[in-house]
Amino acid sequence: MRLQGNQQKNGKPGDMKKDKSTWEQFHDLEAPGYDNLCYTKNTVQEVDFLIDVLDLSPGDSVLDVGCGTGRHSVELARRGYSVTGIDLSSGMLAQAKDKARAAGVQVEWIHADAARFSLGNRFDAAICLCEGSFGLLGSEDDAIEHPLAILRNIGRCLKPNAKTLFTVLNGFRMIRNHTEDDVRKAIFDPLTLSSVSEVPPVEGVPALRVRERAFVPTELVLLFQLAGMNVLDIWGGTAGNWKRQRTIDLDEMEIMVVARKPAEQSAAANG
Repeated sequence: MRLQGNQQKNGKPGDMKKDKSTWEQFHDLEAPGYDNLCYTKNTVQEVDFLIDVLDLSPGDSVLDVGCGTGRHSVELARRGYSVTGIDLSSGMLAQAKDKARAAGVQVEWIHADAARFSLGNRFDAAICLCEGSFGLLGSEDDAIEHPLAILRNIGRCLKPNAKTLFTVLNGFRMIRNHTEDDVRKAIFDPLTLSSVSEVPPVEGVPALRVRERAFVPTELVLLFQLAGMNVLDIWGGTAGNWKRQRTIDLDEMEIMVVARKPAEQSAAANG
């Protein structure tokens, strides 16, 4: 699902911080019940869609950034694709590993920060779904540099001509859902298109203050270009309603972005 913060691979320390980030704590708490959420019920149809739009061929390698409980990763692996799933949350990854074992499939699971991992350009496609890291900000994260770092990192992992598909929070909806009073209370920041929510304390974890970033199509085109990828399509992308060429509903939750890494990439795009 979503990432932000630290890195570890195959149980070996990377640049992990001692304390868990706010988003890691949030998703660890969310993990046990995540697959009961309403927007997780269309995995088979969503994977059908991904295979079609990303032009996947049998045996292709797919990077799932913010894989969460692994519902897309495991279904792709079940169909014969080579899948690597990355997530910040150890709780989410524990659920994903259990799911892969139950399905009898092999998936490479990596505990990592979406803005810091490095895997080389070995993937035929990448997905980042349901705000999987992209748009999840720490209190000090820059609203442009943080998502751009994630895009550059994913771009570096793709083979030339490979496609990627993202679903991200809809900036139009975020604007329409907030008021001038929200701006005065610092609940919504129109300069960064970000909002802050309070998560009540639970299971010994103190109250969490989480910050999310939404996007509009024009800036998405620019951010992907800066990261060395060309946007091919932008559609409405709310889970449960994925269709080619679907116009964005101003009040829907998510926007879908389909992009491609060109055959040749400039040095500037590599950061």
